[in-house]
Amino acid sequence: MRFQLLGPLSITDGRDVVVLPPAKPTSLLAALLVRPGEVVPTSRLRQAVWGEEQPATAKAALQSCVLRLRRLFAKYDIEDQAVVAVAGGYLLPADGDTLDLLHFRRLTARAEGAGEDELPLLRRALDLWRGPLLTNVPSELLHRDEVPRLVEERLRVLERVCEIQLARGRCRDVLVDLWEATRARPQHEGLAAQLMRALYRVGRQNEALAEYRRIRTHLREELGVDPGTELQELELAILRGDEPRGPVQDTASPASLSLAPAPTGPLSLVPAPPASVPLAPSAPAPVPSAPAPPAENGHPGPRLPHVPGFTGRTRETAALVSHLSGDRRGGSAPVLAVVSGGPGMGKTALALHAAHLVADRYPAGAALLSLSGPDGTPRSADEAAAELRALLPSAASPGTPPGASLVILDDVVHPDQVRRFLDVTGCGAVVVTSRMGLAALVATHGPAVLQLGALTPPESRALLTAVLGEERVAAETAAAHALTEACGHVPLALRIVAARLLTRPRMRLADHSAWLLRDLPARLALPDDPRMSVPLALDGALRRLPAPLADAHLRLARLDGRITAPDAAGALSVPETDAEEVLERLLDTGLIEEDQPGALRMNPLFRAHALHRSCRAGGVPQAVVATVRHALPSGAT
Repeated sequence: MRFQLLGPLSITDGRDVVVLPPAKPTSLLAALLVRPGEVVPTSRLRQAVWGEEQPATAKAALQSCVLRLRRLFAKYDIEDQAVVAVAGGYLLPADGDTLDLLHFRRLTARAEGAGEDELPLLRRALDLWRGPLLTNVPSELLHRDEVPRLVEERLRVLERVCEIQLARGRCRDVLVDLWEATRARPQHEGLAAQLMRALYRVGRQNEALAEYRRIRTHLREELGVDPGTELQELELAILRGDEPRGPVQDTASPASLSLAPAPTGPLSLVPAPPASVPLAPSAPAPVPSAPAPPAENGHPGPRLPHVPGFTGRTRETAALVSHLSGDRRGGSAPVLAVVSGGPGMGKTALALHAAHLVADRYPAGAALLSLSGPDGTPRSADEAAAELRALLPSAASPGTPPGASLVILDDVVHPDQVRRFLDVTGCGAVVVTSRMGLAALVATHGPAVLQLGALTPPESRALLTAVLGEERVAAETAAAHALTEACGHVPLALRIVAARLLTRPRMRLADHSAWLLRDLPARLALPDDPRMSVPLALDGALRRLPAPLADAHLRLARLDGRITAPDAAGALSVPETDAEEVLERLLDTGLIEEDQPGALRMNPLFRAHALHRSCRAGGVPQAVVATVRHALPSGAT
């Protein structure tokens, strides 16, 4: 049996389809299926089923609703799936064979880098959609929060399909789809641009220009803004006759668009990297690459080290690749991107991986330059600049085209460290990695910003599967889930667990999970490489902080993981306004992250480390916040 979510919620055996009635169990099932394999908190399930006006006995009512759902499963002989009760919520395991949403995502993932097979795979994915989503699900929350996200996934696939066909000269074939999509999403500039190109290339120039006027009027009336640069330049090209009328080279991406679901993030609809051997999002050490071919001017173009074992971060990789592949804004200014996040989240690995995927755009080579010492202190500007000149001698050589090199500034502490390198001759792109948000740099230079948090549960499982193999992980699904939860879905921790299990092929995942939990996080370390240690990484992160801020982090760990300003004020024994200041500082360091409006959360692994450290130190001082406001380095706002 398969659940069908991409349309009215229904159950099918491949021949007959049963559309579920608009009832509370249907809303509950939909709330679980839109987050397949994830633990959905009971509070969210209650809100999905009853909305804001929940019954007085909401807890018991939810349990009754779960029972009714299980009876529904029994009625339709759904024996291989079950609603699983876990601490804090429920989950419904699913895969591409039992849920059409996951089958859709599996097809789009296979399409990435599939060459000639990409278009038919994407068409098969689109064929799974059966009309408006969840029309029989009476849940205001799901229609408000989840349906738009799922619709956006379909639009990304549709846009990629149209891009492929436009590149192959099949402009008439996409007109119907684009007319329908632009009317359903009247302010979607990407779809409008595709429709304008299609109309122009089939000789309907007036209609192409009319489409531009339509979206310009809509944006001005609804949002008070003009169309973006791409649309304005496209209109000008059509007026001048510069837009090609026939097939053009597909410049949308090296292989395909990133089509993975993306609930949050600064960039969306972006090209994805070519498919490659699964690699992990956080790697222990770069591996030296092969000698680089000569650049155009005859000088060797240095290459970045490879990152073995990269997997996951599909959307973030695609966003970064898209940004680095775009035209340089302002002519001489390099393309700038900031990748930030807490310790162990794989910032450097992502930057290196994305840089490799755009290496052909930077013929003078690329360099990785660390701007911090092992203890986290900033390196001197002169020392770092001298190293960069040594790493990229060809960038300043006569004949080197402008923007021919790429630089990764790793482990940046202060915005001023970056500004010095933005006018380096020949530098076309700068990727910054930092544990800080670098808001001052964002404010003055407007880079693309990628904030890395923990992996999603499916990404964590995919990482384990890529290293250990599908058979071993599938044989212990519950234990694999427990391992990823114990690791807090932090890439560094997951890699350590996977590496240890890989060297112990007879060890059961459940046994390793039990062993790990007996001394967490101390056992998340590999003895032969100090860089592969969660405790050392988190100890180092705390050493970088001013003592009052580090102590505040330890105190806040005593809360249950979810942190509000009133809770923090009580834990820190300070006024609520001071607590808000402390939370803002910790949020900027990546040690806590936003959960929902008005509430923050501490990653369970970070919390376990903080509690372990507090116990080891015999508690923390009572007065911890007096100097926090002035304690961080200047510019680290």
